[in-house]
Amino acid sequence: MLTQLQGQIERITYVNQENGFTIAKVRIRGRRQLATVVGNLASPTPGEVLSMQGEWVKHPRFGEQFKVSHFESQAPSSIYGIQKYLGSGLIRGIGPVMAERIVEKFGKDTLDMIENKPQKLSQVPGVGKKRIEMIKIAWEEQRDIREVMLFLQSQGVSSGYATKIFKQYGSQSITVVQENPYRLALDIFGIGFIIADSIAEKLGFSKDSELRAEAGILYVLNKLTEEGHIYFPYESLLEKCQSVLDANREVIVKAFASVVEEKRIVIEDTNLEVDEFTPNQKEVYLTTLHHCEVGIAHNLRVLTSTAKSIRKIDTHKAIDWVQTQLAITLAGRQIQAVNSALEDKVMVITGGPGTGKTTIINAILKIFEKLQVQIMLAAPTGRAAKRMREATGHQAKTIHRMLKYSVQKGGFQKNEINPLKCDLLIVDEASMIDSVLMHHVLKAVPPQATFVMVGDINQLPSVGPGNVLKDIIASGAVPVVELTEIFRQAQESSIVVNAHRINRGQLPKLEPDRQQLEDFFLVEQEDPEEVLRIILELIKERIPKRFGLDPLKDIQVLTPMHRGIVGSENLNLELQNALNPRPDGITRGGRSFRVNDKVMQTKNNYEKGIFNGDIGRITRINPESQQTHIAFDNREVLCEHSELDEIVLAYAISVHKSQGSEYPAVVFPILMQHYLLLQRNLIYTGITRAKTLVVMVGTKKALSTGIKNDKTRKRYTSLQRRLAG
Repeated sequence: MLTQLQGQIERITYVNQENGFTIAKVRIRGRRQLATVVGNLASPTPGEVLSMQGEWVKHPRFGEQFKVSHFESQAPSSIYGIQKYLGSGLIRGIGPVMAERIVEKFGKDTLDMIENKPQKLSQVPGVGKKRIEMIKIAWEEQRDIREVMLFLQSQGVSSGYATKIFKQYGSQSITVVQENPYRLALDIFGIGFIIADSIAEKLGFSKDSELRAEAGILYVLNKLTEEGHIYFPYESLLEKCQSVLDANREVIVKAFASVVEEKRIVIEDTNLEVDEFTPNQKEVYLTTLHHCEVGIAHNLRVLTSTAKSIRKIDTHKAIDWVQTQLAITLAGRQIQAVNSALEDKVMVITGGPGTGKTTIINAILKIFEKLQVQIMLAAPTGRAAKRMREATGHQAKTIHRMLKYSVQKGGFQKNEINPLKCDLLIVDEASMIDSVLMHHVLKAVPPQATFVMVGDINQLPSVGPGNVLKDIIASGAVPVVELTEIFRQAQESSIVVNAHRINRGQLPKLEPDRQQLEDFFLVEQEDPEEVLRIILELIKERIPKRFGLDPLKDIQVLTPMHRGIVGSENLNLELQNALNPRPDGITRGGRSFRVNDKVMQTKNNYEKGIFNGDIGRITRINPESQQTHIAFDNREVLCEHSELDEIVLAYAISVHKSQGSEYPAVVFPILMQHYLLLQRNLIYTGITRAKTLVVMVGTKKALSTGIKNDKTRKRYTSLQRRLAG
């Protein structure tokens, strides 16, 4: 039997943004101790009064809890409750101190004053016209958001998405959701098809609804692009859609025709001959990705077939001259690479660490400088561009900055109509560049320019869809120079030597060399709890003490997994408590952020100029303005608290997210519980992120299993075929 309960929220212990599950401490009249209340609560706020229906349950670990099945919210009426309510960060412009002043002035009439006579707030010290306007807007917005939240809650939706839905659709939010809930999955980051589908079901949409089938196809295709695919085979995609949607084949086939007609997908028929024995070879693309892949192939052909803007020179003399100028002797492959950059329009230089890629770039730059031509250098990430700048002494930009991305003007401003002003473009870390970004790069390269791609083909492919560098190399459409020789200076680094051993399928050398301070270790341990303890000890004490490295700035934990004891999620919580144990902070979506936390952006935010994988440090949290200040590469960015779902802790990150970055020290857990994810290129990518120290913690068996696994996950792309054809 359901119990009726009324109480005031004292504090929020936990909120899961994915499903809205909340744990709150509630003050109940007549009870001395705070009650623990659990359930899906719409945007719970300290001070708020809840009239709840539910039942008392006994949790085996946490004791007595009140499990809410239904609730109604009302504004607090006591002075204490009002002050708690206003000071919770609910209203921008009112923090705990200001809340105390306002309530002291207006008492129980405070909320009525804000609602109906906000100008009277000027009687409170520190409240001017500007702050009154801010409070008015925030109060009205909260009222509208609350209405949206209560509607969504009635549809079983997490309250965490209400602010985003309201931001996207404003006063039309409820109308949009009622007419086509599937729009949420396409328009709003974080809301997937599954959530939109559950709303649609509650609103009475049929399982065989065409809107549902169309949204389902786009959802499945988008999910597949997250795995790196540019297209997916038609029949396999049809099966996946049937499985996800649990709908008839005919409904899905009909929906395919609709989304093709709406130009949201492209179906390419690659059957050479069609008969009853030929399997269906159709390829299904999201329209954007099809456009990008076709564009890459077209623009590479234009580039390779257009004459150079640079005058012809004697390459032998140029190479002799540059060796004298730089006081170096180039190896055979290095000479071949420099020669190709002078002779050819487009080329690729690929090789592992210590094989002299930077030496080649410097030689090419020296010769082109002598020719007095315009040169541009770029890399996919800020850190990679900074490294390029330090290694060459030349200005190097991120690709986004080079192409001048503008939110206001809508996209990259550098393109075929407004191309880059250069005769030579060198792009480093090219293995990281996905199909969408490479399409935009090639659109902006002037046809007469020389384009040099530099990258390590043995690293993990791009996080985004495509396998661009690998496909370009495999197509044979442009000259490729592969560097394999490790130079003498690099041979002194166990990191470099072991990276090449791993790349050849061999175990790294782990015997210590007593002649020098080693830079590559495996601490053997198979118990995950012990691995966690060792990692914490290494980062807090052992590495800083022995190598003089800063635990926050210099040491990065890279892990193959997100979940589990040594997955990134748990490691981040443990490392945050070990390295930044502050009592203050802010909790959003079940994640706590504190000043000085190391954090990472997980989504490209063009407006702020921060991108997926950028790492920063929280410098300030302002509960009054509901903004968090984060320093990314000495540039401070303001984040609204509603945008914090784009931010995660970054004490530990996945190997994929580390691409293009370099750290003084890398700590890498490696256990058999990771075996499904252990691949040679993942281990290779992880250890090559380290400059001076690698410490792996785990077992030789797991390390050996990963190194033996050279089967990279297949990505469906057609770029190789388009270039070769």
